[in-house]
Amino acid sequence: MRPYEQRFLWRLDWNLLRTFTVIVEQGGVTRAAEFMSLSQPTVSSALKRLEETTESRLLDRRPGHFALTPAGETLYRESLMIFGSIGRLPGLIAAAETAVAGHIAIAMTSHVVCQHFDAAMVRFNEDYPEVTYSISITDSAEVLSRLRQNQASVGICLMREDDPLLDGRVLFREFFGLFCGPLHRLFGRADIGIEDVSGERSVSFQTEFENGPLYLVHQLRERVKLQPEPRGISANLPEVRRMIINGMGIGALPVHVAWRDVDAGLLWQVPPRDNLPAVDIHFVVNPHRSLNPAEAAFVRTTHDMIAQTSLDERTYR
Repeated sequence: MRPYEQRFLWRLDWNLLRTFTVIVEQGGVTRAAEFMSLSQPTVSSALKRLEETTESRLLDRRPGHFALTPAGETLYRESLMIFGSIGRLPGLIAAAETAVAGHIAIAMTSHVVCQHFDAAMVRFNEDYPEVTYSISITDSAEVLSRLRQNQASVGICLMREDDPLLDGRVLFREFFGLFCGPLHRLFGRADIGIEDVSGERSVSFQTEFENGPLYLVHQLRERVKLQPEPRGISANLPEVRRMIINGMGIGALPVHVAWRDVDAGLLWQVPPRDNLPAVDIHFVVNPHRSLNPAEAAFVRTTHDMIAQTSLDERTYR
């Protein structure tokens, strides 16, 4: 059936979705009413009408308890996608009236160092000088969440497994090694083996948990028998680096990123130096997103670079 032939679309009051979203994000009807400057009965009535329209109970409300039902979780997730698309309409309409222009919102994990991606961005910026950019740094799980909710143009992050809702392609491959800082007893020593590293305190990434995108790094720490409970933990690479340099413990970093600090006397690589874990960084897009001309050209440029450059060339050893 055509969209306008579907009864649900005509029965649904779209303002109810907005009210429902505010209720969820404010954590209750009373707070939502205060936020929207409406009376509590008005908001409660809107919620009731939405539940009647969807023929589902959306919230589990009891004294001291507020939670989404499975139906409510689905509706909330889809509502975010709807509002993300609607919010982008002015930009899409404006961009359609020009050549390749528009805004690109990039969400990425911290400290992405990839000369091939940088070279592609240089060429793209020269070809399309009217395009504007914003880059936000967050953890990989949040990058993927923003893409699913249509809140970012593209993402660059770790992916433990394929996501059926997203298109992820390997942007580059890096290898993680173990490093200590100047205050550590092993710093500057070339005569050490794995047995010297065994039992040392460590710092780690939050994503090293089992089945996480950096679980191979966790296995590296287990391989050399570092203390099982890390002394420090962070989702941000510069903060893991800071903890290593400040002597909180041995930690893993991408080797091609850490060598600048090694040359500067801030880090020292400790064993092992072979069979290091390889980690793939992905370039991810939401194939269901309506791309403005700038986003479409940027995705096409990056995909072309990935297709035309072998993975071996994009592997930083």
